[in-house]
Amino acid sequence: MVHVLSSRTLLQPTDPERSRRFYGEQLGLAVYREFGTGPERGTVYFLGGGFLEVSGRSAAGPSPAVRLWLQVADAGAAHEELLARGVEIVREPVREPWGLVEMWIADPDGTRIVLVEVPEDHPIRYRPGV
Repeated sequence: MVHVLSSRTLLQPTDPERSRRFYGEQLGLAVYREFGTGPERGTVYFLGGGFLEVSGRSAAGPSPAVRLWLQVADAGAAHEELLARGVEIVREPVREPWGLVEMWIADPDGTRIVLVEVPEDHPIRYRPGV
């Protein structure tokens, strides 16, 4: 069995500096570490229980099969904060039929990011008898 100690999602953007501005300044992710030099240097951001690494460069855009799922405490507050930072909102916060509040944004290369609020009464949080 593989004993995983840590994990991270790796992105190779078409414009690394633009992506660093998006994730660091607009989305406001804290930097875990940086490595290398120059425009294609690596930046690793804290991402809740994991990490997001932006490094290298890709000539192609992202696969539509890759998406980021980020849980936030308050989707409405995140919506207002991201609007103020100039982030384009793909879809405003909506309470889904399955009970989660979801809002969609995209990074500069089009990687879809869902910000999810788990309401206090949702089964993910609330388990009667446990």
